[in-house]
Amino acid sequence: MRSDEIKKGIERAPHRALLKALGLTDKDIEKPFVGIASSYTNIVPGHIHLRSIADAVKEGIIAAGATPFEFNTIAICDGIAMGHEGMRYSLPSRELIADSVESMAQAHRLDALVLVTNCDKITPGMLMAAARLDIPAIAVTGGAMESGVFKAEKVGVSTVFEGMGKVLAEKMTLEELAELENSACPGCGSCNGMYTANTMACLTEALGMSLPYCATALATSAQKLRIAKETGEKIVELIRRKLTPSKILTRETFENAIAVDMALGGSTNSVLHLSAIAREAGISLPLSLFDEISRRVPHLCNMVPSGPYDLEELHNAGGIPAMMKELSSMLHLDALTVTGKTVKENIQNAKVLNDNVIRPLATPVHKGGGIAILSGNLAPKGAVVKTVAVSPKMLKHTGPARVFDSEADAVAAMKKRAIQPGDVVVIRYEGPKGGPGMPEMLVPTATISGMGLSESVALVTDGRFSGATRGPCIGHVAPEAAEGGPIAIVKDGDKIAIDIPNRVLKLELTDQEIAKRLAEWKPKKPRVTKGYLARYSPTPME
Repeated sequence: MRSDEIKKGIERAPHRALLKALGLTDKDIEKPFVGIASSYTNIVPGHIHLRSIADAVKEGIIAAGATPFEFNTIAICDGIAMGHEGMRYSLPSRELIADSVESMAQAHRLDALVLVTNCDKITPGMLMAAARLDIPAIAVTGGAMESGVFKAEKVGVSTVFEGMGKVLAEKMTLEELAELENSACPGCGSCNGMYTANTMACLTEALGMSLPYCATALATSAQKLRIAKETGEKIVELIRRKLTPSKILTRETFENAIAVDMALGGSTNSVLHLSAIAREAGISLPLSLFDEISRRVPHLCNMVPSGPYDLEELHNAGGIPAMMKELSSMLHLDALTVTGKTVKENIQNAKVLNDNVIRPLATPVHKGGGIAILSGNLAPKGAVVKTVAVSPKMLKHTGPARVFDSEADAVAAMKKRAIQPGDVVVIRYEGPKGGPGMPEMLVPTATISGMGLSESVALVTDGRFSGATRGPCIGHVAPEAAEGGPIAIVKDGDKIAIDIPNRVLKLELTDQEIAKRLAEWKPKKPRVTKGYLARYSPTPME
């Protein structure tokens, strides 16, 4: 065992003395050491209950004959960070989380890890660490929040974001917005729809890195605690079997996860996160793979925010095992999972209990998957759009550009009612370097939706959109503006053509005009020149 390096032999007497200062006995020290990486914090609704989940994991570890050690990582709530400078820290926090888990596991020579996690960047960050370390590891995702109810309608945090636009459009009063605000988020857990947090929980299960039904069991459920306890027991078995992430996180497993993502209509952020996890596992996932799988895997689950069903309904319909069974003809069923069994063995007894929530392959919500990769002279290296959130009226659209060099400027224009039907709103210098940190933008998309413009206005950005986004919102445009990508030279009034079925994002200018503008382009001064985010900024100008 790795932990023998800190507890065996005469030269480790000082180490054992320190361990005994924790109250450990000689018998405790002889057992395998299992780290519990927990992202508990009392400022994030998705994490406020994770102490109880970690306690259940500990019980399982002890019952199975190992010694647990709990430590923490940071956790940023994208909803609270949204729409201001704090959002620039969200995506970069993923690397901090991966590095902190790696540091704790390596410094203390832990034999295995249980990752107690939830929410957008935390789950992928922990999975990146697991792939990097390649010691036995299992994730326990914290589960979704129950839906709120407002005027007899199912609501969540995205409804509140859209409520701002409704107030601006005089479709909702401030008093109604306050009532909605008090109703939308009834308790702990990740936000109720197929936003990034729950997308990543579902994909963690599809990757075989969490136990069956973990992704969709609600945060408030006793089943979540039972799964946590079972995970604690299972991790000790994985130590004995020497079953590590490198045996689970294969190319075939990632293809399974992408297929599940397409069937769920998940967040576009999954492209970033699955690619990052795969990179740590030594696997390349080209953008073309996401598009290829999207073209052949249908959209089966019409989930909030673009559809009517929440995570609780998906769970009651059979969860991820039932959905994967419906998709079984399109999956690698021999892929290994943390249960010690294959996908085929895990799903053999699963049943779809509600075929309105998990549609049959023969009658999908959409024939294609939930995400498309666009390219063209505006995005030579690609761009990403959540197709299932786009109205059929906007799958093809050409309109004049309204260009903004920051999210704040775009939102200010929307509040002044300066955006007109037919416009293509371009928000640039919000990419990984230009942002810096590639901030997620729910405020402009929700404002557009709330104002009733999501079927007539498109948004294009080198930044990211929230998993709660709906409408024709095209993000991840590459190269980004800060690197001199074509999005940097778009001017107000330029025509932009969007053709999602044919995967095209085009600036209707001649090649000569584009080349002329690019030759004249000059980089902007970085927004941030000190602190953590400066690592992501372009090199400061002389």
